[in-house]
Amino acid sequence: MAIYLDYCASTPVDPRVLQAMVDVYQNKPGNADSRTHIFGQQAKEVVNTSRKRISEILRIDPTEVIFTSGATESDNTAIIGLMDYGVSSGEKHIVTTAIEHKAVLEAARYLEKKGFEIDYVNPDEKGRIHAENVLKLVRKDTLLVSVMHVNNETGVIQPVSEIGDALSAGNVFFHVDAAQSFGKLNDELRNLKYDMLSISGHKIHGPQGIGALVLKRKAYKRPPIEPLFHGGPQEYGFRPGTIPVALVAGFAMAADLMEKEYPAKIQTLQKQKDELVSALLPYGMRINGDPDHSLPNVLNFSIPHIDAEAFFAAEKDLYAVSNGSACNSGSYKPSYVLQAMGYDEERIAEALRVSWWDQPIDIKPLVRYVQDVQ
Repeated sequence: MAIYLDYCASTPVDPRVLQAMVDVYQNKPGNADSRTHIFGQQAKEVVNTSRKRISEILRIDPTEVIFTSGATESDNTAIIGLMDYGVSSGEKHIVTTAIEHKAVLEAARYLEKKGFEIDYVNPDEKGRIHAENVLKLVRKDTLLVSVMHVNNETGVIQPVSEIGDALSAGNVFFHVDAAQSFGKLNDELRNLKYDMLSISGHKIHGPQGIGALVLKRKAYKRPPIEPLFHGGPQEYGFRPGTIPVALVAGFAMAADLMEKEYPAKIQTLQKQKDELVSALLPYGMRINGDPDHSLPNVLNFSIPHIDAEAFFAAEKDLYAVSNGSACNSGSYKPSYVLQAMGYDEERIAEALRVSWWDQPIDIKPLVRYVQDVQ
C-alpha cells in the first residue's frame, strides 16, 4: 500500500468523525426543517449544535455560519454573490492574487466577463503575497479583496491579518479562502478582520461535500450576498436545499478534534519536514515556497533531473503525492502558482508537493529513486 502524502488534496476521515456521522444516519434520519415531529427536531438539534461548535472555534455568532457543499461553493457565493450589489453601487473592481485556488480565480473571471475589472497580484519568488501590493490597488470603486490564507500548492501562509487590518476601516469587502488553514491556524482566524471566510470539511479529517461560508456582520448587516441557488429558506436564505445533517455533524466533530489536537502535533510535523529536507538537500533540492512562512506538514520542492510525472509513474505503488492542486491534476498543464512565482519550465516540471499528517514517512525509496535517476 502506498504512503498517502496528499493531505492538501483531501484527508482521511477520522474514525471518530465517521462514528458521529453513522450515528446520525442510523438514529436521526429526519429532515432538519421538519419541525412537526421528533425526528426533524433531533436533526435540527444536530445542526444547531454543530453550527454552534464551529462558531465557538472561530469566536463568531452561530448565525454567521452558512453551511455549503464545500470551499468551492463558498468561494463562488462570496464572489459571484456580490455581483448584483457591485453593479447597483457602481463598485465593479476586485483585487485578488494570481495564486488563488481555481474556485476564486474562475469566479473572478466570470465577473470579468460581466464587466468587472480584476487586478491579480503576483507573489514573490517564495510564493508570498506582499500586503502593500494588494492594498495599493484598492480604489474608490473597489468592491472586494479576496486573498487566501494558505496556498494549497506551496503551503505558504499569506499576510491576511495585515490586509484585513488595513481594510477594516473602509467599505471594501474582504474575503479569505481558509480551506487550508482552518483547524491549523485557528488563533489567527479568531483575530482576523474579514467579511467572508470559506472553510472546508475534508481538509481537516472530515467528510467531503461539506463546508461553510462565514458571513460576518458589520453594524448588524451581513455582506449583501445574493444566493447562487433558489429554493427554500434554509441557511438563513443564503443556501437553499435539505441540510445534510450527517455531513454537518462530521464537519463539526472534525473541527472540534483539530482545535483540541492539532497544537500537540505541530512539533512532530515540523520534525518530519526538517528530516525530509535534510535527506534531499544533498541532491540539489530547491524548496518551492517560503520555509519561514508555511505550514509544518506541506512541502513543495524540485530536484534537478527528477521529472514529476516520471516519478508518479515509477513510484505510484510507494507514494501517493501530487505536483499541485487536485483541481488541476487531471491535466499536464504547468502549475500556474509556480509560474506566478517566476519559476522556469524545468523547475516546474520537477515540482512535487508532499503533504502529510503524523504517520511515519519512509523516505528511503524516494532517496534511492533520486540517486538512480541522477
